[in-house]
Amino acid sequence: MYATIADVFRQTVLKHPKQEAIVDVRKNVRWTYAQWDAHVNRLANALTEAGIRKGDTVSTFLYNGVEFSSVYFACAKIGAVINPINFRLKEREIHYILSDADTRLLVYEQALKEEVEKASAAIPHLIRWMVDPQEADAAVGYYDRVGRASTAPPEADLTEEDICSVMYSSGTTGRPKGVLHRHREIVEQSMAMIAYMHYAEGEKGLIVNPMFHCGELHSGFFSRVHVGGGNVIMHRFDARKALRLMQDERIASMVAVPTIWKMLLQEDLSQYDLSHFRVGMYGGESMEPAVIRECLDRFGIDLVQAYGMTEMGPTVALLTFSRGNPPLHKAGAAGKAVLNHEIRVVRLNDDGPTKPDETLPPGEVGEIIVRGSCVMAGYRNNETATREAMHDGWYRTGDLGYKDEDGDLWVVDRKSNMIVSGGENIYPKEIEYTLAEHPAVRETAVVGAPDAKWGETVVAFVVAKSPVTEAELNEHCKRHLANYKRPRKYFFVAELPRNGAGKVLHRQLKEMAKSNLIAQEESQ
Repeated sequence: MYATIADVFRQTVLKHPKQEAIVDVRKNVRWTYAQWDAHVNRLANALTEAGIRKGDTVSTFLYNGVEFSSVYFACAKIGAVINPINFRLKEREIHYILSDADTRLLVYEQALKEEVEKASAAIPHLIRWMVDPQEADAAVGYYDRVGRASTAPPEADLTEEDICSVMYSSGTTGRPKGVLHRHREIVEQSMAMIAYMHYAEGEKGLIVNPMFHCGELHSGFFSRVHVGGGNVIMHRFDARKALRLMQDERIASMVAVPTIWKMLLQEDLSQYDLSHFRVGMYGGESMEPAVIRECLDRFGIDLVQAYGMTEMGPTVALLTFSRGNPPLHKAGAAGKAVLNHEIRVVRLNDDGPTKPDETLPPGEVGEIIVRGSCVMAGYRNNETATREAMHDGWYRTGDLGYKDEDGDLWVVDRKSNMIVSGGENIYPKEIEYTLAEHPAVRETAVVGAPDAKWGETVVAFVVAKSPVTEAELNEHCKRHLANYKRPRKYFFVAELPRNGAGKVLHRQLKEMAKSNLIAQEESQ
């Protein structure tokens, strides 16, 4: 019988009871595994007393903290299905998820109650537990219920095939879909991350990414627990506070989106002792070679690029940039499949699903499909979407890419982001990489906008780090890109719109480009 998430936690507690397990910086909580286990048992028993049974959904609407971490393992112990909700979502989005997930109990923070109360008003059966209620709040107090419960281990009949979580995808192309994962898939993901990140007993990791996102939850947090490591949790990210924690807590590892790495690099790192820091991971988007080199040199770490998606738990491919001899010419690549997984690039098929046996030679762009031990069980309440995504045993990512002569995967773009102009296929990432090479560009995103003559035209949104003109960027692109790929319009913005996972919202940018171009035409 394979281990469940609850088994992993129990085994770690038995092996490392006195090891420091979790540090909640904001609440000044510092627990060993034995202390944390007692709290998790109380919480699990409190959930059971509230009527939560195996298979029931427990949602969280929380910032990073000890409560989120504890709900995760309490649900695992009693067989409940955890549903972490992005704390940036609004009433309508929250209501949709609570309804689709059939949530029985919601744990949330007082600071987020306004959206919760509006979203849950029409869900009469929902039990609400607030972490830090005020006297006037109607919700049940989380700590009131937990404090009255027993510390005895709860009893539950669990297997590795049971559903452990439903995590809603970012929804960049429409309504978010509830991705169902089983215990076995998450334990497999954890073991793969341990193999590549070399997480170890007694080492601490710093949590700066939102824990509702599976990139942090399963590639960092859970894997450290798996080996008896510690997790230091920031409620919300602040660059200088993070660096101080890295020094004071002797942080060895961190998972962060590229934006966070870039923010840290803007600080004076010489003011901090980062000698224990040895490895970092980034994902969601690639990083420029110069930024990778700067991370390696200034932090003195190895840096791991991760490629994946919620449906894969999330990581399916990795590429390591080691301090000694980093393959900087591979910057932008996704790397090779993680242990027990396979990645293929197959021919696009306009008449139906792509076929796994129609693999393409190196350098030729097609759809990326994957299979392996971490692939989701399916989408909740959406058999049609499950059938479309899971075909012939392979998960169709919807990403376009190719493999190079070394077998490394390169992600060109989402199929939905591809621009077709004058019959030519244009991949925005190629243009984004080119623009990012300009010294005045901090970051950029490229989309297609409707064009009466060409079908679509290329539009670039640019966040500048120093003054730069459209003419200067155009000259830069002329030197490095074919004429049909060059942006025909540039919009300079203070920041790019992103979802909770840190991914750029291309659909929103497309609408912005369309409306801006229409407005310009009308004013002429």
